[in-house]
This record gives sequence, structure tokens and C-alpha cells, in this order.
Amino acid sequence: MFTGIIEEVGSLKKLQKEAAGAVFEISCKRVLEGLQIGDSIAANGVCLTATAFTSHSFTAAAMHETLRRSTLGNLHPGSPINLERAMAANGRFGGHMVAGHIDGTGTISNIEKDGNAVWYTLQASPQILRYIVEKGSVALDGISLTVAEVRANYFKVSVIPHTLAQTALAQKRTGDCVNIENDIIGKYVEKLLGTPQKSSGITKEFLSRYGF
Repeated sequence: MFTGIIEEVGSLKKLQKEAAGAVFEISCKRVLEGLQIGDSIAANGVCLTATAFTSHSFTAAAMHETLRRSTLGNLHPGSPINLERAMAANGRFGGHMVAGHIDGTGTISNIEKDGNAVWYTLQASPQILRYIVEKGSVALDGISLTVAEVRANYFKVSVIPHTLAQTALAQKRTGDCVNIENDIIGKYVEKLLGTPQKSSGITKEFLSRYGF
């Protein structure tokens, strides 16, 4: 589980595509502190498992499903990558619950400055937009953001200078794609409401019959 608070911006050192998927080597520094083989690191919002590491990078693999749903396969050496280690049990919960499981991608259709903030307009599929709610949470390339506006085929987020300075979002341009993870709470609520609940068989008549 992650929080969507980016710890550092690393860069892709090497991408090797294979029959089973792809292997990434990512240059970084801070997320290597205390890293162990098997630890989870979110790379642009995608939960990856560290399979090896050095003093300046770590290696992780991604399967085809991950490559289909995310932008990871489109990265090239030097591409900036938002990185976050899995949340520690005693850590602060500064963003929102981010699983690191990407729902799909969206396209930046407009970038507009508004005082010291920057508004990003993102076009996305109906399958993603159904879970986007105004003032709710969304993770873009692993960044926890608040939805400022929602329309039929797009939504907007307003980003403060600190977030732009600490993430790779400032390097995105109109037409670029980003990974989107919807708020997991909304998906659970939909699942529960849409699943008929099995009756327990306990009725008012049943209770009365047995003296209750």
C-alpha cells in the first residue's frame, strides 16, 4: 500500500523487453535506503517488486498486463519516474490509499496556469471516469491529487507548486499520457452494492417464534 506522496524522482537507466514482459533498471537514491529484495516500490504509480539493487539503482520486472494498462513500456533511458516505497506501518498517511494497481491511462489535453497553481485537464475512458468524483482522490503517475472538476469525458486537477517541484508532473506536456489509479474505496463500494446479499433467514416471525 502506498500514499501517493512521492519520495523522489528517479530516472530509467535501462529497459529490456522480453517474451514474458519487461525488466526495468531505475536510477535513484532515497528509495534505496533500507531496501530489501522483494520490497515494493511504486514507479509512476505502478507497484513493482525489487529483484536486485546496487548503490545507485534497483531492478524490477513487469508483466504484459502491467505494460498494457500503464505507460511503463513507453519509457526510454533518461525518462523521469516518480518513486515511492510502500508505506511503513508507523508512517504518516499524507495522501490517500494507493494500491499501485493502475486502472488505465489518461491524456493531458490542457495545461493552464492559475496564480501559483497549475490546472491539468485529463481525458480518460468512461471506465475510469465513472469512479472520478469532484473533491475525491485520484493518483496520477503515483501522485495523490484532489479532483477539482469532472465532466462527461474529462476531469481536472489543480496542482500546487510544491507538488510540481517534487514530482515529474512538471515535465509533462499537452498530449502526454499518465497512469491513473482510481480511488479503491469507490470500487469496493460499487462491488458491495452491486452484489446481492444472501439472506440470513432471520426474520421478525422467526425471532417471535423462539421467544425474542
